[in-house]
Amino acid sequence: MPNVSVLEVLLHNTPIATLTLLQGDRAIFAFNQSYIDDLERSTLSLSFYTGSGSLITETRPTQTVLPPFFSNLLPEGHMRSYLAEQAGVKEQREFYLLWVLGRDLPGAVTVRPADGEAWPPNARGEEPDAKEQKRREHVLRFSLAGVQLKFSAVKADGRGRGLTIPATGVGGSWIVKLPAANYSGVPENEFSMMTLAKSIGMNVPEVQLVDLESIEGLPKGIETIEGKAFVVRRFDRSAEGAIHIEDFAQVFGVFPGDKYDKGSYRSIAEVLGIAADDEDVAEFIKRLVFNTLIGNADMHLKNWSLIYPDGRNPHLSPAYDFVSTVPYIDDERAALKYARKKRMNELTADELRSLAGKARLSEKLVMDAAAETVERFKALWPSEKKNLPLTKKVQDAIETHMQTVPLYQEW
Repeated sequence: MPNVSVLEVLLHNTPIATLTLLQGDRAIFAFNQSYIDDLERSTLSLSFYTGSGSLITETRPTQTVLPPFFSNLLPEGHMRSYLAEQAGVKEQREFYLLWVLGRDLPGAVTVRPADGEAWPPNARGEEPDAKEQKRREHVLRFSLAGVQLKFSAVKADGRGRGLTIPATGVGGSWIVKLPAANYSGVPENEFSMMTLAKSIGMNVPEVQLVDLESIEGLPKGIETIEGKAFVVRRFDRSAEGAIHIEDFAQVFGVFPGDKYDKGSYRSIAEVLGIAADDEDVAEFIKRLVFNTLIGNADMHLKNWSLIYPDGRNPHLSPAYDFVSTVPYIDDERAALKYARKKRMNELTADELRSLAGKARLSEKLVMDAAAETVERFKALWPSEKKNLPLTKKVQDAIETHMQTVPLYQEW
C-alpha cells in the first residue's frame, strides 16, 4: 500500500482542496490556494469559517477517521460495515471508503484520486482485480449517508413511471428507502408524516409509496423483503446539476457518533438566525413543533440540513426523515435538548420562549410559527389520518403521545 495517497475534493465539479493520507493513517485536509484566494468562492461548509467570516485554512490532522465534514458523508452502522466488506476496505479506514464512494455523495461534493487510479487497494493491500472492481461499482448504489438501506434511483421512463437503480449507483434524483427488518410499516409511517407536514405548510419534497416489484435494479436478496418502499425526490439534485447541502453535524464539526450529544435545537436555531433568514427560522420552529407532536425522537443533528441554492448562502433545506418513533420505541426523550429541557412532554410555550431568547431570535416569530403549527395540526389530523396508510396502532400511539405535549394543550 502506498505511503502517501491524495484525494482531490471537488465542489460543483471544481477542484477546491485535497485530502492526503500519510503513513500511519493520518489524514490532512487542505484547501487549494485558488479557492482561498477566490472571494466569490462557493461554500463547502460553515464549519470552515470563523465567527467573523474568515476562511479557516489550517485544520488539524485526524487519525484513521476523516475530518468531521467528510466523515459525515459516509454511511453509518451496519450499512457501513456491509459496504466496507463489499468494497474490500476496512470500515474504520474512512479515507479508502470515501475513495470508493466519492463519485456520488450528498450535495455538490465529489472526490477522486489525484493520481487517476480508479480504486484504492483492498483491505489486504492488494490491487483490486476485475471481479472486485465490478463489485465496487455496485457498492456505489448505497453511497448515501445514514444507517438505513437506501439507494439513489432514476425514473424508468420519461413519463415518470417506475424507478431504476443504476448499476453503478452514480446519478439519480430519487432516494428509495426499503422496509425495515425490525420495525413494520416504517415506509408508510414516513410517507404519512411527510404528507401531513406538507399539508400543514412545511417545505417537503415530493414523496411516494411504491411496490418493491416496480423498482428495477435492486440487489439480489432484496426480493425477500416484504412491504412497500418510501421514495423521496432528492433536493440536492436538479436538471442543472448538484445543489450543495450539509447537515448540522457537518456545520458544527461533530463526528457522526456524536449526533445526539454535541448540539441542541437552540444551537441550530442560532445558526439559522445568523446565517439564514426569518423564513428559515419560522420553518425550523414549525418542524420542531410538528416532530414533537407526532413523537419523533430521532431528529438528531444529521436530520437537519442547510442547502446552498446559489452555492454560497445557506437556507434550511427541505424536510426529510419525519417518522413517528413512539409506536416503536417507548422513549419520550427528544434526540436533542430544546433549550433547557429534553423530554418531548416538556415542550411548553415557556421553553420555546427560552429557546428564542438564548438563540437571539424574535420571540414573536418563534411563538407565531409554533402556534400556527399546533392549530393546523389540530385542524388537519382528524381528517388526514383517515386517508393516510397508518395502522390503528400507529394512529393510537401518536394520539396518546400528542396529548402529553404541553403545547398541544396550551393552544
